[in-house]
Amino acid sequence: MTDYSTLVVEQDGPILWVRINRPEAMNAYTATMGAELAAAFGHADAEDSIRVVILSALGRVFCAGADVSAGAGAFDTESGEGAKNFGGRNEGRNANFIAAIMNCRKPSIVAFNGSAAGVGLTLTLPCDIRIAADTAKFGCVFTRRGLVPEAGSAWFLPQIVGLSQALKWCLTGALVPASEALEKGLLTEICPAEQLDVRARELAMEIAANTSPVAIALTRRLLWRFSTDADPSGALAVDAPLNIALGKGADVHEGVSAFLEKRAPVFPSKVSSDMPDTPWWPGDPTRA
Repeated sequence: MTDYSTLVVEQDGPILWVRINRPEAMNAYTATMGAELAAAFGHADAEDSIRVVILSALGRVFCAGADVSAGAGAFDTESGEGAKNFGGRNEGRNANFIAAIMNCRKPSIVAFNGSAAGVGLTLTLPCDIRIAADTAKFGCVFTRRGLVPEAGSAWFLPQIVGLSQALKWCLTGALVPASEALEKGLLTEICPAEQLDVRARELAMEIAANTSPVAIALTRRLLWRFSTDADPSGALAVDAPLNIALGKGADVHEGVSAFLEKRAPVFPSKVSSDMPDTPWWPGDPTRA
């Protein structure tokens, strides 16, 4: 596994825990962190024994946003001041981690152990499920720094919380409590901080113990790809052929047998070798 300087990455059975590890800097984001996030999710995608990724952080804050240790020129990637934290002009700040998370065929859970602002929040938006400690706060603070929402969040955030709410949060740049983030749909649940890891693991194990890896990979791609379409025609064009193909396969036979026999399923198919082509998915190499 890759050596990481800004993350702690550990496999716990079918779970890959990815923890941001710059607590001395409030886990502030750097280009190195972006590259390491891409590597961690790439590893999860390729390793069949990993069923779910949990993204969290060490310390009291999840991620305070971008590293501004360079001062007022922290975001100037052309002058050199910002380049050391965010990469040079031609490197960009996202280091392809957004694509890595989106294209990862394993579902991802974010466990916000503390507050997340700016890119600390937007880097989590391509993940599938978000839970948080009830003390966490969240902020799309870009306009308060003279910037615009980054990491594709102008697309992701409205899909998750709706355009009206996304506009309010982005235009005010205000921090909002976990209770509001839960009410508006950014989070699926909140819990006391001391219970967060336990609850995240419970959710991950519910997925890992009961579902087909191939079906999960296809399901998250279907929802992410087609939920934003104006009508269901795109989904209808692919979901029936997929189920016809899957219906004759080993996983469906096992899933039905396990249900009838009242036992836990043991799905034999592997994401690395048994995934059907998904040319309708932007990151699929079979895409025309």
